[in-house]
Amino acid sequence: MSEPETRGDDERAPRYRIAWQRPRRHRQAICVFVINEGEKIRKQLRAMKEHADIIDLIVADGGSTDGSLDAGIMEEAGATALLVKTGPGKLSAQMRMAMDHCMNEGYEGIVVIDGNGKDGLDAIPSFVAALEDGWDHVQGSRFIPGGHHENTPLSRLLAVRLLHAPMISLASGFRYTDTTNGFRAYSRKLLTDPRVSVFRPCFDRYQLHYHLAIESVRRGFRVKELPVSRVYPASGKTPTKIRGFGGLVAVLRQLLDVCLGKYRAAGH
Repeated sequence: MSEPETRGDDERAPRYRIAWQRPRRHRQAICVFVINEGEKIRKQLRAMKEHADIIDLIVADGGSTDGSLDAGIMEEAGATALLVKTGPGKLSAQMRMAMDHCMNEGYEGIVVIDGNGKDGLDAIPSFVAALEDGWDHVQGSRFIPGGHHENTPLSRLLAVRLLHAPMISLASGFRYTDTTNGFRAYSRKLLTDPRVSVFRPCFDRYQLHYHLAIESVRRGFRVKELPVSRVYPASGKTPTKIRGFGGLVAVLRQLLDVCLGKYRAAGH
């Protein structure tokens, strides 16, 4: 295991610390985005060890303060790296952190997934296979044959089916069915293309997922959906980082901005 080091400059990627690392073993990595998920992330990481023979596990922590992530759970899960964001930004900044690390480490592609325990991990091999087969942007979907969802809040179901997916489909020219699903895969070719230009500080909230879904199609990359499952708790609080009406309005504004081309790379 190497000594911890600091990377990022808040332009290409937010400042971050490599809190734990061991040598790369595979061509692809799966990056788990997490912040203060407690025992849920520890349970998920243990379960992900089942796939350690085909993909490297990298945890992209947005700055958790709950003590859920440490060297012990990294070892137990067979992880390859723990990255801790110390610079500004939210989900898209975490994504840029993970992408920066993975490109620096020489990975040929990455799978991304949330760390709140809602996603079915049995789909991981199909995403790895898609990257190996040359697909550049792979979107997980609950709503295609083989997909599954349970206890999805009605407001979310209506939002993705009637608003979010149609808007991104119209902007991209590809019929997406589940554009709020964070289970995705990206090729190195897509992430390093200057026409897509993912390493910019303007991507700090939720914009980067939307941008990649649209620009991957517009720039002629190979795009498809794969079936996944997502199960929400049957009772209790819905796991989300979007807080209140103001948070929802902000997300919708970001979606509209991306669909209208606000984040397209200059000159492209």
